[in-house]
Amino acid sequence: MRSARLINSLRAMAAAGAMMLVSGPAVAAEPEPAGPSARTEVTISSVDLDGPAISSVKVTVRNAAPHRLRSLKVSLQGPTGWAVQPSVRSVPGSLATGASADAAFRIQVPERRAGFTVRTFTATAEYQGGDGLGSATGTRSERTGTPLPNLAAAYNSVAVTDESNTKPGDYDGEGNSFSAQKLADVGLTRKAAVSALGAELTWPDVPAGSKDNVSSAGQAITLTGRGSKLVFLGSGVTSGAVGSATVHYTDGTTTSGSFGFPNWSFHSVTAHGATLVKSTNGRNRPDGYGNAGIDYNIFANSIAIDASKTVELVVLPANGNIHVFDMAIAP
Repeated sequence: MRSARLINSLRAMAAAGAMMLVSGPAVAAEPEPAGPSARTEVTISSVDLDGPAISSVKVTVRNAAPHRLRSLKVSLQGPTGWAVQPSVRSVPGSLATGASADAAFRIQVPERRAGFTVRTFTATAEYQGGDGLGSATGTRSERTGTPLPNLAAAYNSVAVTDESNTKPGDYDGEGNSFSAQKLADVGLTRKAAVSALGAELTWPDVPAGSKDNVSSAGQAITLTGRGSKLVFLGSGVTSGAVGSATVHYTDGTTTSGSFGFPNWSFHSVTAHGATLVKSTNGRNRPDGYGNAGIDYNIFANSIAIDASKTVELVVLPANGNIHVFDMAIAP
């Protein structure tokens, strides 16, 4: 009797266990997250920049994700002021995994600008499905012209004059300049070494009264090396000497950073996060040395760069109030 009850109990437990296994909620397998290689890809064809002309541009969208992509709309944007037609293209149908679709645009290219220029184009794809993100962006940069070989090739301003001949100076647009004699008093002579913010810089190696600095206007300057920051030696005119410099690497990528200099006098020496390097007593005016007892200053400031990449060139800010005597890469 006991054996019969025990057998029946074991059978009941086994049946209950079977029911638990059968009636438990089904758990769907989580889809693997899409990595970068599974993202929707947007690429832009080369652009003919030999304007004035109307250039044809093709934007290609590739569905690299495991799900079908649909309701695709593509737009293209060129540099500021460049007209693009149409503004948006709708792509009919859907894209299976690995499939691509092209959208054609026409862009109005103006007459080519003299000197080195970088033009950037951006395409945006909006969609449903695919990688589930809903949008993807691609960019393309095209260069024209050649960067200057070094900073000295861009000198366009006279910052330093001799006290015996002050007339060539015009650092601030009013005929004023640094005194070569007062700069020498603080160690800034031709080709003098200047250490600042971890960089080794050099004071311009030109005679007093010659062009010796760059009034920044977007000049592209060749510079090579690796490091964690790019250091600028200079000072500002007015209180608005701030702008963005762009570093181009040999792999085609870029880094941009904003920096500024205080006014060479009558301005806080810590403005814009700059570091004071040297102070000189007075300045040269068109009629000779003057303003004794007032400091006229040289500063350093920097922007962060990618230490894992090799710098190819630097595009200076488009702000003539920023005056640069030298720049160098710091570890």
